[in-house]
Amino acid sequence: MSDNPFLSPSTLVYELPPFAEIREEHYRPAFDRGMADQLAETAAVAANPEPPTFDNTVVALERSGALLRRVSTVFFNQDSSDTTPGVRALDAEISPLLAAHADAIHLDAALFARLDALHRTRHELGLDAESLRLLERRHTAFVRAGARLDAAGQQRLREINAELAADAAAFRRNTHEASLAGAIEVESADALDGLSAAAVAAAAENARALGRGGRWVLSLKNFSQQSELASLTDRDLRRRLLTSSLRRGLDTNGPLAAKMAALRAERAALLGHPTHASYVVADETAGTVGAVGAMLGRLVAPAVANAEREAADLAAAAAADGIDELGAHDWAFYAEKVRAERYDVDTAALRPYFELERVLRDGVFFAANLAYGLTFAERPDLTAHHPDARVFEVFDADGSALGLFIGDFHARESKRGGAWMNELVSQSRLLGTRPVVVNNLNIAHPAPGEAALLSWDEVRTLFHEFGHALHGLFSDVQYPSFAGTEVPRDFVEFPSQVNETWMTRPEVLANYARHHVTGEPLDAAVVGRMLAAENYGQGFRTVEYLAAALLDWAWHTRRPGDPVVEDAEAFEAQALAEAGVAVAAVPPRYRTGYFNHVFSNGYSAGYYAYIWSEVLDAETAQWFGSNGLGVRESGQVFRDRLLSRGGSRDALECVRDVLGRGPEIGPLLARRGLE
Repeated sequence: MSDNPFLSPSTLVYELPPFAEIREEHYRPAFDRGMADQLAETAAVAANPEPPTFDNTVVALERSGALLRRVSTVFFNQDSSDTTPGVRALDAEISPLLAAHADAIHLDAALFARLDALHRTRHELGLDAESLRLLERRHTAFVRAGARLDAAGQQRLREINAELAADAAAFRRNTHEASLAGAIEVESADALDGLSAAAVAAAAENARALGRGGRWVLSLKNFSQQSELASLTDRDLRRRLLTSSLRRGLDTNGPLAAKMAALRAERAALLGHPTHASYVVADETAGTVGAVGAMLGRLVAPAVANAEREAADLAAAAAADGIDELGAHDWAFYAEKVRAERYDVDTAALRPYFELERVLRDGVFFAANLAYGLTFAERPDLTAHHPDARVFEVFDADGSALGLFIGDFHARESKRGGAWMNELVSQSRLLGTRPVVVNNLNIAHPAPGEAALLSWDEVRTLFHEFGHALHGLFSDVQYPSFAGTEVPRDFVEFPSQVNETWMTRPEVLANYARHHVTGEPLDAAVVGRMLAAENYGQGFRTVEYLAAALLDWAWHTRRPGDPVVEDAEAFEAQALAEAGVAVAAVPPRYRTGYFNHVFSNGYSAGYYAYIWSEVLDAETAQWFGSNGLGVRESGQVFRDRLLSRGGSRDALECVRDVLGRGPEIGPLLARRGLE
């Protein structure tokens, strides 16, 4: 145990975890010790004979759990980005224990009594604004965690939380295994006709990495639609690929989802809410189920009408090829054809202009310098969590050191699908820590000696995830509970979606969209047509998103006593039909069997957050171009008044500080063609 690197703070710069020293066997002892240490720390707070004060109670809670934080951030980053059978097994063991640990703190009557006493007199304590907010948020967290329940209610709550934690770990494990099993293997490169030479080579490299040399393998991405569907000419292969994507996880995760939704409904009722959705949104910026339902409902009819108009165009194109009925597996292929004919844009032919290294340095980093004055220096002397991952030191406009950014961009068998940001070290003036943030993506490894060429959607994802990274890097708060992305779930996507807008800003696009061999810039006329083509397909994109958001909503507006869901697939079909988004050729962006966002990653009853945040994003994108300030000045305002504040202020107050008023939905409707 004495050689366990988690037992003391890292001595590396920015307290970067000492990955070179960390071994799998270090995790469980560190978790056990970390939980025990924090329980001892919080017990000492609860038993303190002195009257409760902000420092001896609230600040003491903020300082507690340092070891547990260190091991948790590293472990869960590995579980998602480089898992192993041992890590997955430990996830199944430790998740219920962590849930029980959180309950032990939140349901400690003596501890809550101290917090409650402070909360009652909070306006008489002379606290600064951030400290007052911390006291209020801590008190709310305890109440929402069941601190006011009676003994029987608390016991049942503990049982539900432990069971849900175990189920979430199982859902993650099942999704990972189902996605691996669903990969499509072909025996001939001819079957991949339509894919670029680089994509075919990447499929061969993928097969080699999976131990299937001499074959070509298309691994499943996290979401329903697979990027290859836009290019593959073999209709049967398209059908196989999409069917494999849509069917994965239904047998194992379908029953698990039904069970989890029922448990969440029971827990919500215990805590005084009619549904889990009601419980969730009460603590978000949306505030009420009605507000979310009204926003989603307003979008359904125009989005479906747009999708149906698009479907008519695509059906006509498919009919010219002798296809009588447009299938979901045909949509992306014929959308690409229609887009190419209508706008003279072949998106596959654009890949050579979006090489990963150039997009990163001359796009993402360049935009961050343009708006915020940041500069970046790669640190090959620092070891990250995986050989693929790269460490960059980030410097502020005045040259001072800001934090570390780790980019882990490539797909591998041990990484879950999708893209996300993690914070390995959160900024806090109280703890004297500066940020260390990670972006994970799933870009296919190129064949040896080849460049990693991105699709337009992958370029968008790179900018999006870096928006989350900026939220963490710019954090300037006193308390770790407010650092970086510790904001409401329906607000957390807002900064990342704002960062997406930089990818098409003329001076940024011109800087990175260059041919990876010749250096030739992407022709300005092509850029214009590409941006015009961006709006084509909004019907599809909006409907697939709304279908997933409304499916999440259907699962989480169920009430205790509702009939048990025996068939998750049938429930899903009924829910989509009742919501008005059952468009046969447009499956949900995520189906129940692999909807990790809502069944294992903390977005339950919260997938609506992406479009809720886009209301703010669309407004802010307009603000950047019309506020009378320069780009650099605008970036500084956005950073100072919003990005740096984390959760230390009300989220919508921060938006009003930037915009000068509350948000309106008009710019979003215009952007998505839903006016």
